[in-house]
Amino acid sequence: MSEFQSKPLFVWVKCALGQTIAVAEAIMDNIEQTSEVYSIAGKFDLLVKFNIPADWSVGRFINEKLHQVEGITNTETLVVFSAFTGGKNDDRVRLVE
Repeated sequence: MSEFQSKPLFVWVKCALGQTIAVAEAIMDNIEQTSEVYSIAGKFDLLVKFNIPADWSVGRFINEKLHQVEGITNTETLVVFSAFTGGKNDDRVRLVE
């Protein structure tokens, strides 16, 4: 499998009270596969996008990498099946492969 093939993975993260910034920084600093971290409002505190190798186990990645970050109390994982792109100046929506 090519080293360039990856799959995106989105994870909602709930943090211990007062730990959101520390958790976000720890994720960015310690998990190489982290693409973006967003502070959000609602049931969860962070939305994190990871790009993991296509042949990696999602469950193993979450358990061995993300759940090792101190201050995380809960997560919910969203697995991506397809990604689409398009914009205001583009009348087509395209599947990104």
